[in-house]
Amino acid sequence: MFNGIGVSRGFGIGEAQILERDQPEVAEITLPESALGQEVERFHTAVEHARTQLRNVLDLIPRDTPGEIESFIESHLLMLNDPMMHDGPIRIIRELRCNAEWALKQQRDAIVSVFEAMDDPYLRTRKDDVEHVMRRIQQALHNPEGESKPEAPQDWHGRIVVADDLTPADTVHMQHQGVAGFITESGGQLSHTAILARSLGIPAVIGVHEARRYMRNGETLIIDGQSGLVIASPNRATVAHYEERSDALKRRIHELISLRDAPAVTLDGDPVTLQANIEIREDIEALRKVNAAGVGLYRTEFMYMNRSDVPDEEEHYETYIAVVRELRGAPLTIRTVDIGADKEIDDDQVGPLAHNPAMGLRGIRRCLIDPTLFIPQLRAILRASAKGPINIMFPMLTTVSEVRQTLALLEDVKASLRREGERFDESIPVGGMIEVPAAAVSAHQFAEHLNFLSIGTNDLIQYSLAIDRIDDQVNYLYDPLHPAVLILIKRVIDAGRTASIPVSMCGEMAGDPRYVRLLLSLGLRDFSVPPNAILEVRQVINSTLLADVLRYAEKIIASSDPEQQNALLEEMNAGVDSIMEQDAYSALFH
Repeated sequence: MFNGIGVSRGFGIGEAQILERDQPEVAEITLPESALGQEVERFHTAVEHARTQLRNVLDLIPRDTPGEIESFIESHLLMLNDPMMHDGPIRIIRELRCNAEWALKQQRDAIVSVFEAMDDPYLRTRKDDVEHVMRRIQQALHNPEGESKPEAPQDWHGRIVVADDLTPADTVHMQHQGVAGFITESGGQLSHTAILARSLGIPAVIGVHEARRYMRNGETLIIDGQSGLVIASPNRATVAHYEERSDALKRRIHELISLRDAPAVTLDGDPVTLQANIEIREDIEALRKVNAAGVGLYRTEFMYMNRSDVPDEEEHYETYIAVVRELRGAPLTIRTVDIGADKEIDDDQVGPLAHNPAMGLRGIRRCLIDPTLFIPQLRAILRASAKGPINIMFPMLTTVSEVRQTLALLEDVKASLRREGERFDESIPVGGMIEVPAAAVSAHQFAEHLNFLSIGTNDLIQYSLAIDRIDDQVNYLYDPLHPAVLILIKRVIDAGRTASIPVSMCGEMAGDPRYVRLLLSLGLRDFSVPPNAILEVRQVINSTLLADVLRYAEKIIASSDPEQQNALLEEMNAGVDSIMEQDAYSALFH
């Protein structure tokens, strides 16, 4: 048995297909001046070959596939046009008078080192995309006539692919060919490959170190994408056990589909607002299919990625208007851009990388320092608010003085729009993300100035426990049940209740069915979760009798023993179907 990180819940049973596709060895070759033009042309040809391969992948994607699947492949196509990816190696070829392979490797090392220095988990994981695109170019240089598919289609059907890493293009190929699942030796929960596996419903386990060393081609594998467990050469009884679990999961999917139109309300009659987190416009379709009450978190920083310029006011406005129209009257909460010092947009404005970007110039701190980045977005949000219900939410608040500064700036923008005769919602609700422990402790002060609060548990837990959850050396300490974390969450909820303003939670903890009853017991009544978690969370809410579970929250907070806490949580969740597979019913979104 092997343990890894489950990233796409569900079960896969099939024969192992070991994928050996290591990067070709690269050596430096010094070229004469007369050969540099031909070498640059050779590099251009390899880039074009890589582009053709990715376009062929796009042709394989069915029309009814979720929009983010295509967008990930298109992002790799855009990266091929990026000056760092395209012009950088050419400059190195000419400066060092070296071969294209060596120039590409030098540029790859330089870019990856920048990403590895980043502290934001999502941005740091984007180094995988750089690796994937550059590997594709490198392979085109090594084998100009080769195909992008490493195995024939028939070799993938019903198999469990075991690889060092997989690109988004590989993942699309595998889904198209009907694989049973995949295992990788590297990768993170926030990698595009992991996100695609969840969206496509492919059971997957990543981070199984040296998997290819110990697994054999053709042997039977079972993967549990929820627990991250991999079983090699199982006996018949084990296979039968997982086949039964797989059948139970199919029944579970059918039950969840029946909850699409059910209201979110506890057995005691307490209504709960259940909204969705979105990142791109295409997520709206998934939101509709599960009948979410609206968008509780729209992450706008994705508008800034995979480009060399900054979106202007009109681009912001057109994007928000399109989302408002598609929501058809449901509320939209737009979080203003949360880009830190580790994401360079303009060298003249950003300056050198921070030593610790997660605690540096990010979120509202960055926006207040750089109004030229902030004001166009505020203007666009306000203008869009004339077309439908919109809330503004500010990230990474630490002090009340930041709130005062931000509200003053917002009033200045409103005054400017009035002078121009632009319409907007004069009483647009303004809220703040509570993700810094200092803000959680003083949440009652923030509640005096804002219309709503939203708890971002991903950062709140990391900052409270001083750990990086994607660092496999310390991520065992990432514990949503830590008493300090629960006390901070309850403090924020209580502050909202005292001030009579809503408090929502938009972090991963809100979308994990294991914690729903606990959060309800702490007083949370507004959840914002990924669209593919909504039905599972709704099912837990609708099966919860608060009178029976309220007593557990105090016991869990009071306990200092993680085993006892988990036992209490399990007891609290009695009666909830033990198969919690919020990602496994992704077929709903196809």
